[in-house]
Amino acid sequence: MTAIKGSERTPMPGAADAGDADPRERLEVTVLLRHANPAAWAAQSAALQSKTPPASISREQYAASFGADPGDIAAVKTFAEGHGLVVVASDAARRTVMLSGTVAQFNDAFGVRLRRFEHPGGAYRGRTGAIQLPEALAPAVEAVLGLDNRPQAKPHFRKKRGRGGAQASTPGTFTPTQLAALYGFPAGDGAGECVGVIELGGGYKPADLKTYFAGLGVSPAPDVISVSVDHGKNSPTGSADGPDGEVMLDIEVVGSVAPGAKLAVYFAPNTDAGFVDAVSTAAHDAVNNPSIISISWGGPESSWTGQAMQAFDQALQAAALMGVTVCIASGDDGSSDGVATGDHVNFPASSPHALACGGTTLQASGGTITSEAVWNDGAGGGASGGGVSTVFALPAWQEGLEATTTGGGASALAMRGVPDVSGDADPETGYVIRVDGADMVIGGTSAVAPLWAGLFARLNAIAGKPAGYVNAALYAQPGAFRDITSGDNGDFAATAGWDACTGLGSPDGTKLTLT
Repeated sequence: MTAIKGSERTPMPGAADAGDADPRERLEVTVLLRHANPAAWAAQSAALQSKTPPASISREQYAASFGADPGDIAAVKTFAEGHGLVVVASDAARRTVMLSGTVAQFNDAFGVRLRRFEHPGGAYRGRTGAIQLPEALAPAVEAVLGLDNRPQAKPHFRKKRGRGGAQASTPGTFTPTQLAALYGFPAGDGAGECVGVIELGGGYKPADLKTYFAGLGVSPAPDVISVSVDHGKNSPTGSADGPDGEVMLDIEVVGSVAPGAKLAVYFAPNTDAGFVDAVSTAAHDAVNNPSIISISWGGPESSWTGQAMQAFDQALQAAALMGVTVCIASGDDGSSDGVATGDHVNFPASSPHALACGGTTLQASGGTITSEAVWNDGAGGGASGGGVSTVFALPAWQEGLEATTTGGGASALAMRGVPDVSGDADPETGYVIRVDGADMVIGGTSAVAPLWAGLFARLNAIAGKPAGYVNAALYAQPGAFRDITSGDNGDFAATAGWDACTGLGSPDGTKLTLT
């Protein structure tokens, strides 16, 4: 047997081993296979990170060039059948084989011992150590996801302080349409586009959406559909403090800014397998055909296994190659990303194949922005996530940039810097939103990702084609941003040009071009 590289797991911090998992418990596992043509994939990977990335290709072209080898799929099926596992589905373009079976069968097949762990937030099925495969099969498999079902990510939204999150009449807060106007978004409604929204829990109530959009004068209301991934579904919890707040924030921001675009909301379990499968499903969805994906969930790079992070990054890379723009919140815990010691960045925002969206605090008067600084509510509050990755190499479009610390020092970026762009995220200057029958104000970088997604929907509709992988193009036009030069997110300070708090800055839609 051979260990899968990067599959090692340790218990969650504070989790206690509660004994063996029920051997009769049934679960589903995603097996990710290698590319049929690894040399071509490596060449495209390098080209994509250049200052002049290649033109996007169709989903059909991607499947033909970068899918899985049919022989590898057949080998996994034979292996599964030999251990009594059921092949639920396989997808050559996504390079996945979905397997179903019991805990006992998966323990035997993958050389693990699944256990039950209890922690202050609940319980999960997990494992320690690495996943094992027969030596003959191991070279074909890049990841096995789903054996462990611990929560992988958290939503990046923050409610305005005060009872009930404050009401819509609170001075200094904004509707998404007001922010679009302040940032100079071009006229249009995103007609003909589809925005994919990734959610790992919670849900939306159509009646709330109808009331919200009617109150903004958005008519007709956006077309919103839910897509189930790994048995996830639209399931409102009735609590704005839970994932419902994230789901409604995402939909209402995108839907207000680009009401002519269809919104496909991909619901998946909050596990590494569910998260990866949701993004992969959206990127390859030829039915809804999203040209933009918005993601407001994530976790510190240190909380991911190497295999899961690689699988996720490859899903984002596939999206980039197929001309899908992916906007991801950079996190709400400043330079620490909520980790007790050191500086950390949030993944998947730290992937170079994503547009990482940081946060500002914004003041306006008479339809004009009067001031904008790094969002940082201080001790116990939220702050724009940002810093330097410890995993991903420096992309060509960030060469020559520096990260400035609050101590005044500056060092050249040696690895991927986060974020790329920013927008209003301070809940005190946040977004008027409706969740579970109540109007409230919500902020966080969770609001910035869908705001940028709505901007790209408008730009795509105007251009008549998708902007696709936009990072290099954005870094080539720093003058199209409102440069944020004041404030900090903990250990990093804002400065002229790119910084590890707000990236290039917030958008100036009157200057931004992607042609």
